[in-house]
Amino acid sequence: MAAPPPSAASAAAGGGFPTPLSPPYPAVSKEVELRRAMSAAARSGACAAAEVVFEDEWLVVANKPSGIYCETLLSILADPRGAATNQSNLHLANRLDRDTSGLMVITKCNKVAAKLVKAFTDHKVKKTYLALCVGNAPKWEKIKISSGHGRSKFGAFRVYSAKDVGRTLPGGSLAKHMTTSFEVLGINGRGKFRERSDIEKGEIESIIVQEKGVEIIESDDEKKDEILVRAYPQSGRTHQIRLHCQYLGMPIKGDVKYGGVYEWKGETCDAHALHAESLSFMHPITSLPLLFQAPLPLWASELTKGISHDL
Repeated sequence: MAAPPPSAASAAAGGGFPTPLSPPYPAVSKEVELRRAMSAAARSGACAAAEVVFEDEWLVVANKPSGIYCETLLSILADPRGAATNQSNLHLANRLDRDTSGLMVITKCNKVAAKLVKAFTDHKVKKTYLALCVGNAPKWEKIKISSGHGRSKFGAFRVYSAKDVGRTLPGGSLAKHMTTSFEVLGINGRGKFRERSDIEKGEIESIIVQEKGVEIIESDDEKKDEILVRAYPQSGRTHQIRLHCQYLGMPIKGDVKYGGVYEWKGETCDAHALHAESLSFMHPITSLPLLFQAPLPLWASELTKGISHDL
């Protein structure tokens, strides 16, 4: 039988709380995040557009634009003026960060909502994301990283050592396990844009986080690389992909909260470059297998023009 996780009191008695292995939010992130939040609020009032990828009597799959909140997407879909559905009993089966674009599932009744939320919680929904990172080009083609996840004493989400999973954090929650696999699709516009695959097939480097993260060497923009990766999250922790990219020393472009560049090649980044590319799961009512793939966002479409495609 596994030992119960230590209490806050025992954690304090044993030398305090676990030490996070990723840095705190940089000072500039507060100002940038406030500006982006105000912009998102303005878009919600303007009733931004959202593309419906699939709809039946039980659920809707929509392609959320970057820069709007999940709740705004519900308002768009519930609006009878040319929207996909005018039903009011809509529920978010999954959530995306404000600036992350891509696929979301919205259910139309409580029964379906409960089943799909459980499927996401039990990791029975397979997901892939595209991320444009800026940093030093990695030497690996595929990598699998496992670590701890949780909030620090200031409430920020941070990477923790895998050995700290189950330990009590400052706010009283427990450090949880998170695992993400990555594959490199292109570096500086060169590479091969492969279709989603079984990431575990073939050789893949594995990292179990135990100590401090990759040292990020500060350099001029001219010396940094643009790295297009596909992420396969095997758990669903908040900001998981963003945290793991930061830990690997290649934060997502525009993700100022987790070390990403705010200005790149003379242009200001209005959002971070992360896109929920695909979802696959069993239909909660019919049990039929479903696979959905979102169109590429503008930043990815432009980036992949010079990358050969493996169809």
